[in-house]
Amino acid sequence: MSCAQPADPPQTTAPADRRELVIAVDGPSGSGKSSTSRAVAQRLGLAYLDTGSMYRAITCAVVNHGLDPAADPQAVIDLVRGGHLELSTVPGIERVVIDGDDVTAQIREPATSAHVSSVATIQPVRDLLIDRMRAIVAECGHRIVVEGRDITTVVCPDAQLRVLLVADPAARVARRSAELKGSVGMDQVTDQVIRRDHDDAAVSSFQAPAPGVEVIDSTFLTLHQVVDTVISLVPGPDPVPTKTNTTTSTKERHD
Repeated sequence: MSCAQPADPPQTTAPADRRELVIAVDGPSGSGKSSTSRAVAQRLGLAYLDTGSMYRAITCAVVNHGLDPAADPQAVIDLVRGGHLELSTVPGIERVVIDGDDVTAQIREPATSAHVSSVATIQPVRDLLIDRMRAIVAECGHRIVVEGRDITTVVCPDAQLRVLLVADPAARVARRSAELKGSVGMDQVTDQVIRRDHDDAAVSSFQAPAPGVEVIDSTFLTLHQVVDTVISLVPGPDPVPTKTNTTTSTKERHD
């Protein structure tokens, strides 16, 4: 597993501050956590991990292999345990490859969104991927923005900053619909946003803040305002941008 440097890393000022800085961001679908986390990572020169893309990549592999998570969850667990997952940790550069198949585009397709909860709610799958997430954070020097569902409570409970982004359900559905550019009907978008939150809530606590987690309601805020708010909450001295990394390759090994 690695958080490798890019061949031509961005030129930045040599950092005076090399302290660990992990920013954990949770939130329901459409709350703006992905856009916010990418922008915060870019502003602070941190790596970025979209944990949702990991679940989506596994879902793509499940679909491509013709597996049925409900009928044979063990097959899905075995796929995760033996799978090789690569993803970019550079904010703004999305690349997701599983077992040699580039699924960067497929993970965003409506068909993937419709099936991801059936994979993400298998607890052993979550346990395996959580181990990988923590390894990525370590490989990136604990200087990373990590976003997802249970990042503040399970994956990175000791993060220097933990944030829960929330938004009104109507606003979240409207944002997701705009993101899909009308390619999916509003009823289907609503189902994906609301139902997925309901399904994931069975195995992940992301709808209410744990003690010490900062809550930001993005309903009436612009992306820039949300990003500024998150950065204003970073503890300690002003963060200094550092070189970010390009690709994290993960493979679960059980000796």
